[in-house]
Amino acid sequence: MNFIPLSSANALEELKEKSFNKTQIIFKHSPRCVISNMALSRLNKANEIADADYYMLNVLTDKPLSNTVAEDFKVHHESPQILIIKNGECTYTESHNGITMEEIIEQQ
Repeated sequence: MNFIPLSSANALEELKEKSFNKTQIIFKHSPRCVISNMALSRLNKANEIADADYYMLNVLTDKPLSNTVAEDFKVHHESPQILIIKNGECTYTESHNGITMEEIIEQQ
């Protein structure tokens, strides 16, 4: 899976704008967390949705941006966490062991 790094407020604003034309998916990841690494491994092994962009937000190095994402999309911060963004809004979120590509595809 080809993740686009999400590491700035400008990139987040661009992601929101792009979500009006194409589904945007954010994976909030903590490289030190075993569960987060397992979720990432599951995602990397799965077939990705062709009509979506995938972003990775490192919650350790970009904590303020991670908090902004939670505030902007009105979701409780968790890590690992997946957010599906459509039309500028979060339409689906899941965390920890609930993160699967099957669930993401169902929400597409």
